[in-house]
Amino acid sequence: MNKRVTGPEIERLIQLLAKLPGLGPRSARRAALHLIKKKEQLLTPLQAAIADTLEKVGVCTTCGNIDSTDPCTICGDPRRDQSILCVVEEVGDLWALERASAYSGQYHVLGGTLSAIDGIGPDDLNLPQLIKRASEENITEVLLAMNATVDGQTTAHFITDKLDTMDVKVSRLAHGVPVGGELDYLDEGTLAAAIKARRPF
Repeated sequence: MNKRVTGPEIERLIQLLAKLPGLGPRSARRAALHLIKKKEQLLTPLQAAIADTLEKVGVCTTCGNIDSTDPCTICGDPRRDQSILCVVEEVGDLWALERASAYSGQYHVLGGTLSAIDGIGPDDLNLPQLIKRASEENITEVLLAMNATVDGQTTAHFITDKLDTMDVKVSRLAHGVPVGGELDYLDEGTLAAAIKARRPF
């Protein structure tokens, strides 16, 4: 039987932290202890940041990004290319592409992928909004930035079929060897995709 060494408030903090991605019970315990030890420097500002987030942050009604403004900072930026729409599965994917600073168009967050096993169909995602944006806005290209998973590729094919009758170019992210990647460390699927997508030197 596990002996309780902390009060219910600390246990609740640990349990909530353990629900965060990448934190198990032991990591959550260490994080909670660190927060409590540095109450003034960390815990109090964290509490204020969480309260601010709860009050001010929401989902962009245009693209599905998370921001404190609606439309979000990206949708409201007139310097971005309004003719290209990059479709991603989740907000984290959007943030990853923004960190790479290689894309300057608009985004559309689906909120997941089609999955027959999980019972996720087109109406469970932001697919109808995507089709509407592609048909009504001044979009000339839809870039599918889906994960290279079965569900990701199924979703990409579904979107391609839906956009087939529209006057928009549909493209996808290249798959292959990452910059700085060593062949010995890459999986077989990545190597196969890299060979198939080879181009003149």
